[in-house]
Amino acid sequence: MDLRESIRRQTAFALRLAKHVGAAVSSDANLAFSPLSIHVVLALVAAGSKGRTLDQTLSFLGLGYSGAVADLNALSSQVVALVLADGSASGGPRVSFANGIFVDSSLALKSSFNEVLTNTFKGEAKAVDFQTKAAEVTNEINSWVKTSTAGLIKELLPPGSVDNNTRLVLGNALYFKGSWNEKFDASETKVSEFHLLNGTSVQVPFMTSRNKQFLSSYDTFKVLRLPYKQGEDKRLFSMYIFLPNARDGLWSLEERLNSESEFLTRHLPMQTVEVGKFKLPKFKITFGFEASAVLKDLSLVLPFSGDADLSEMVDSPVGRNLSVSSIFHKSFIQVNEEGTEAAAASAAVVKLRSLQKSPLDFEADHPFMFLIREDMTGVVLFTGHVLNPLLAG
Repeated sequence: MDLRESIRRQTAFALRLAKHVGAAVSSDANLAFSPLSIHVVLALVAAGSKGRTLDQTLSFLGLGYSGAVADLNALSSQVVALVLADGSASGGPRVSFANGIFVDSSLALKSSFNEVLTNTFKGEAKAVDFQTKAAEVTNEINSWVKTSTAGLIKELLPPGSVDNNTRLVLGNALYFKGSWNEKFDASETKVSEFHLLNGTSVQVPFMTSRNKQFLSSYDTFKVLRLPYKQGEDKRLFSMYIFLPNARDGLWSLEERLNSESEFLTRHLPMQTVEVGKFKLPKFKITFGFEASAVLKDLSLVLPFSGDADLSEMVDSPVGRNLSVSSIFHKSFIQVNEEGTEAAAASAAVVKLRSLQKSPLDFEADHPFMFLIREDMTGVVLFTGHVLNPLLAG
């Protein structure tokens, strides 16, 4: 399978997951998370699985066919090398991506699994003592996440999530900071009304611009593309805002984005147009959740069950008694006049059994969804929705 098809399947996974995560959280909460971060953790789980557990994990990731493991590893390797390299030295976005496996010192990783971790995911393994120092190891993993996300995510693993039955933690951290290609003038930012889904409104600061924008309009929604400043490589990162025309149209728009094949790629604006009224709220979101319940609802059951087979992870008979107890994920995103700062982290805890010509208006004064995408490859790094810009979560 070529890279483009693999990424198409990964994007379908991202949008499907976003819909279900949104449905699982509070109906009045903002949402921001990295499907790419969760995809990487599940790819690591797949690399350590065999039998029915491997087959189900691959199928869940959209890769249920012969040779899928090699394709998944190739996709992960290319995404890490092509998309997630830091571009800040040449004026592009700062990108930081880290994978780590914390394994109990009583066990050794299988050489094949360690090779995939090192060569494919550019990660590293560290021996720790879960059995007598679980609390200290929890702090150590949280410190690793904090460092990898420039201090934005301070606590990924909550107290008690790791105990003396834990044998491995598979961790992933992602950090992104990009400046807009055309920054907004902070002196033009004005407070105005943002309409909530319950019919009330709040006063929030809106950025505005008189410049041409990458903007397209369709029957029931509009799409805005805000490019980030590009470095010397060919990568081009953008934020996309999907704004329903109706103030209460967010859920139906998210449904279309999730259910219609190629909906995303068919509706991305590629040309700039003159704009009339233009306003986009500043917002900041911190969001965290435990993903296993959502993944089980989506039919990924075996890795979390008594029938899990994660025996390819460790070089020990204990491997036959491992299962994933939980997958923790946290994200942070901030959008202002300068650009965007975003971070995400995921950890799987493995335990013993237990186009128009005329000016277009774009007024994002009601709930909308967003995503951050690398446009050369199509990889989606972050996605979410804003229900109330004043709420930090």
